[in-house]
Amino acid sequence: MLWKVYLLRCSDDTLYCGTTTDVERRLHKHNEGVGARYTRARLPVRLAWLSDGFTKSIAFREEYRIKRLSKLMKEELVNGGSQPDRIQP
Repeated sequence: MLWKVYLLRCSDDTLYCGTTTDVERRLHKHNEGVGARYTRARLPVRLAWLSDGFTKSIAFREEYRIKRLSKLMKEELVNGGSQPDRIQP
């Protein structure tokens, strides 16, 4: 099963990073308010960026790497910029 890493744009313009195998289901859960605690207070959320084709362990490592990026670097990902030191699937 292939895993995906995603960034959500929250209603307060912040970005939330997560991993899943089913992006549509996960986005629906976030918007129902039963997703991550961070997104519950920032609804609605929408998909801003997606990368796929990862194994589970690499997807979680990539999520951790992205969460440590600055807001500016996350915005560059969303806007189609380079992915510094991206973990290869």
